[in-house]
Amino acid sequence: MQYKHAFHAGNFADVHKHICLLQLIEALQKKAKGFLFLDTHAGEGLYDLGGAEARHGGESTHGIARLERVLSQSTGAAHAIRNYMDAITRLRRMDGNARTYPGSPLLAAMALRGVDLCTCVESQASTARALQRAIEHSAALMNTAPRVIHGDGYHEVRSQLPPAPRRGLILIDPPYESADEERQIAAALMAGLERFETGVFALWYPVKRQHDADLFLARLLRGVQRPALTAELCLHVADHGAGLNGSGMLIVNPPWQFETDARQWQHELHTLLGAAGGATVKWLINE
Repeated sequence: MQYKHAFHAGNFADVHKHICLLQLIEALQKKAKGFLFLDTHAGEGLYDLGGAEARHGGESTHGIARLERVLSQSTGAAHAIRNYMDAITRLRRMDGNARTYPGSPLLAAMALRGVDLCTCVESQASTARALQRAIEHSAALMNTAPRVIHGDGYHEVRSQLPPAPRRGLILIDPPYESADEERQIAAALMAGLERFETGVFALWYPVKRQHDADLFLARLLRGVQRPALTAELCLHVADHGAGLNGSGMLIVNPPWQFETDARQWQHELHTLLGAAGGATVKWLINE
């Protein structure tokens, strides 16, 4: 069955992943030289939280909707959280729809500079076409011209790297529906690091049972010799029966000070979302 991100758009995991993504982009932009942003599983790029698919599970209620409500009564928030909210506000003003929500490719493209490159890969033809329309619709908010590829994101990790600027951020955000997804992730990560060992690789992963997530990461990093850390935020207590308990981001080659900044905004986001689980930033491979 084809994965439909619209069912999950704006949920707590999206919020967590997108704040992390924007923090990574901002960190890379501290240097004037441009870089490539490669999104291997891009999705449609633009979602209507008032639509039937998004309302089906009501997941945004515990994510972006709650964050908006709490922040409307607050005078301050961590820079990374405000940066994320400001991006959504700009998009909604342009779109004229207070329920519009951007996916990773649009958020990234809006944050990139003219010297930065953006390549978005999507395996489903109809979804790739929807992404192209979303990018064209939002072009006024972008300083770069994203390229949309209808293809296999894991394959593109091999073909797109190393990038011409010799700097890059690769987001791997698969649906975790395929029986061999872990094998494909591990192979793409190793191939990417062989071709581009200094690239920043960011992998989103679900936390259902903490023990299983820890084992997954250990298997994935077998043979990796670059610095790597995880940033996890759990909405529910460990091993709660809710299904998706937490959102995890594995960052290989994290930028300088990423750990410090992530600890700050994750702690605050944990409080703002009323999460019952934990919020941790942990080194798995420390250079």
